[in-house]
Amino acid sequence: MSDRKRTRGFRGLRVTALCAAGLTAGTVSVLPAMDDRSSARAADFDFDRGNAITDVLWSRVGHVIKTQVSPKGNDATLVFRIAAMAAVAQFDAIAPYRERAVGLYSDLGRRPASEGATNRNKNIALLYASYRVYQSLVPAASGEWREMISSVGLDPDDDRENTTSAVGIGNMAGNAVVRGRAHDGMNQLGDEGGRRYNRQPYADYLGYRPVNSAYKLTDPSHWQPAVVTKGNGVFQVQQFITPQMSVTKPFSYDSPKQFVPPPPHNSDYRHNEKGYREQADQMLAASAGLDDRKKMIAEFFDDKFRGIGFSVGMIALNKHASLDTFVEHTAATDVAGFDALITSWYAKYKYNAVRPFSAIRFLYRGKRVTAWGGPGKGTVTDMPGEEWQSYLDVPDHTEYPSGSTSVCASAAQAGRRVFGTDDITLSFRFAKGSSLTEPGITPAADTVLSWNTWSEWVSQCAWSRVLGGVHFPSAVRASQEFGPKIGDRAYELVHAHAEGKARPIG
Repeated sequence: MSDRKRTRGFRGLRVTALCAAGLTAGTVSVLPAMDDRSSARAADFDFDRGNAITDVLWSRVGHVIKTQVSPKGNDATLVFRIAAMAAVAQFDAIAPYRERAVGLYSDLGRRPASEGATNRNKNIALLYASYRVYQSLVPAASGEWREMISSVGLDPDDDRENTTSAVGIGNMAGNAVVRGRAHDGMNQLGDEGGRRYNRQPYADYLGYRPVNSAYKLTDPSHWQPAVVTKGNGVFQVQQFITPQMSVTKPFSYDSPKQFVPPPPHNSDYRHNEKGYREQADQMLAASAGLDDRKKMIAEFFDDKFRGIGFSVGMIALNKHASLDTFVEHTAATDVAGFDALITSWYAKYKYNAVRPFSAIRFLYRGKRVTAWGGPGKGTVTDMPGEEWQSYLDVPDHTEYPSGSTSVCASAAQAGRRVFGTDDITLSFRFAKGSSLTEPGITPAADTVLSWNTWSEWVSQCAWSRVLGGVHFPSAVRASQEFGPKIGDRAYELVHAHAEGKARPIG
């Protein structure tokens, strides 16, 4: 098959995948042909002109992570750790083929011009680097990761490590990131706290215990685990997911204490009952005012793959970024998001703030409220306060600040720095009835969300958490304040490595 036919065929597959996801892809750039050829056989993917991240990884990784890690894509800590480690590995894998770049976790030298810093070599290297990271982080999906590599004609058993081949460079870059982050505080190996036997990956080793039980709110200022169900008769009590994220090592700064927001004073019922009640009433007003568009905004950003990770990638793709720039953008934005979550979790652990559902049920028990009445009910005026529920599933961690907003705000700032502008092109179409909360009902007609600036995108990301009923306005405002500062740090870290002005971490 000729390169031209192969490219056309795969681009058709890519556009189909994007349309199935609901995203408007816009114009997809094709990089100019390169000279170097390797012996690797690409069945559908054009190594010389394509982008392996968008053309190979996008269509596979999200599905696997949702299957193995986060079914709804909203468990932010693990999702963004995987994203950040893969993005850094991809950056490090192509560094030897760039003019000055040095990896964040490895310095693999510079490949000579005679060898050719080709798109082919870069794509092969970043695929193997990604493969090593995914195999380490999600070993249960080993068969799918192997098939991912095999599908483009590469050998998943080729584990050589050298600096004279794209395969060897990719393996070295990926393995270096895996080693460098194995004991970063997230407890990936389940051995933190000195545990030797029956290890439990990502288990809490800090000893977090909630102030309130799921069945009694003894302190209305602090987090209460929710009782959750999938509608199958099984009811479970939430556990604070990965509280150790609060002590995990960031990529781009030393300590989250540098950015931690002030206490959430409106959540202090004992000392500020007026503010406590005001923010609860704000949530009730947002719930009562939900319409189809607001519901779709809430659902869009709740899915960390589609609403944040995939969107940020599409923004770069719609700017016709070269492979080098795309990889740099991905590394900067994913590092920004992960590092912002560390600060968010530090504050969540420190302040242990109450969620809206607990506050509203506490304040309005035995009283009638006006709010969204549940799937298909619309806004009702006679709901018992103790039956109030957020439109989105309540996350299994404390309220303040908003982790999702911190990721959006930090990633947007890193993206602005990469491209030097606030302007973006991004749109998303929700098909009629495609809601996850109200399937077959919402939206009543096809609904398009679109953004022309990073600022608009961040603003909607922040407000989506209020619309979804899972965060008070003060939580999203706090994240909008510190998020961009971390975005700047992440961009400056990655850019310094791109320019060869920094040495590997560690």
